[in-house]
Amino acid sequence: MSALLEGDERLERELAGEPVGAPATGSVLLHLGLATSIAAYYILGGFFHSNVWGGSSNGGAIRVQVTSAIPLPSDQPPNQNVLATDKPSPAPAMPAPKAAPVIDDKSIPILGKEKKDKPKPTPVPPQKVQQPVVQNKAQYGEASANNLPRAVQGQSSPGPTSITQGDFGSRFGWYVDGINRKMSQSWNRGEVDPRTPKGARVFLIFTIDRSGAPSKVQLDRSSGSPTLDRSCMRGVQRIDTFGALPGGYTGNTLNVSYYCEF
Repeated sequence: MSALLEGDERLERELAGEPVGAPATGSVLLHLGLATSIAAYYILGGFFHSNVWGGSSNGGAIRVQVTSAIPLPSDQPPNQNVLATDKPSPAPAMPAPKAAPVIDDKSIPILGKEKKDKPKPTPVPPQKVQQPVVQNKAQYGEASANNLPRAVQGQSSPGPTSITQGDFGSRFGWYVDGINRKMSQSWNRGEVDPRTPKGARVFLIFTIDRSGAPSKVQLDRSSGSPTLDRSCMRGVQRIDTFGALPGGYTGNTLNVSYYCEF
């Protein structure tokens, strides 16, 4: 029976709940105490800090003790003189302006010697040129001599070939040119000794018949180089014909003198 009563009481206590009045009151009192402490700290701290030198508080008097070691500012204005003495030296006087030169109006400047005008030459009238009189008749025996070459006995044509028979060279120059051309093609310079002096000449004489074939090739004057002499003679011997002699030439043979020059 007692156990049943204890169980009922415990159940009633659990259903009734715990009281909250006492804990709430204690919490309020604790917060009030903290707020009061913070306010008292700021009030007391501001009071004591205001008496400290250089504090951040505004207001209040500061006691200052003046000593004689620090000079006090003077009431007189500062001296703007930068000179070392009280009596400055006087500044140099300004130079006097130069006087303008006086120009004499009566004087005449000489610019130079006057050039005298040269007299102009008197124009000479052109002379009349007398026109030559043209005559309609021949003036025989009065013409001036000309410089044209004339065929003479033994005349040679230009080049290494010489014809000594009459006026063959002047009448049949084309045939002489043919002899020069064929000899230059037949003569072989490679047969000559390279040590032969430059400008050395060998002279040959030979005969050309009516058909143009050369014959009787002979050494007329040696060049002093055996190779040059032989090469020039071989050049004539290689030619079969120089061409038939001109029809206007009445001779049966033609004597020719020819030289080879190295």
